[in-house]
Amino acid sequence: MQTPANNKAVLEKANAAITRGDYEGFLSFCTEDTTWTFVGEQTLKGKEAVRRYMATAYKEPPKFTVTNLIAEGEFVTALGHITIKDEDGGEVLYLYCDVWEFREGKMAELKAFVIRPA
Repeated sequence: MQTPANNKAVLEKANAAITRGDYEGFLSFCTEDTTWTFVGEQTLKGKEAVRRYMATAYKEPPKFTVTNLIAEGEFVTALGHITIKDEDGGEVLYLYCDVWEFREGKMAELKAFVIRPA
């Protein structure tokens, strides 16, 4: 039986994979039809779309800190900040709130709210 604690553990393992640059390892925690919605920006549908996004957005593994991880039912919400490299190799800081919906123990849907701090 999937529990909120199990879903949190899955997200923590997936995040650890991204930090190591193991994007395929991260994708192993996602459903085949995973959907990522960057609110106000774009929606990615399916693992292949996410794989292509990661190949360009994460040329180097992102550095991120989760400040709060909240789980209830089939949802896990992560709040924190992430630093990624821009096209010129400079670091850019973003604040984020990711709301993950799980299905059968895998990450099925993401709604990401991402902003640059003022």
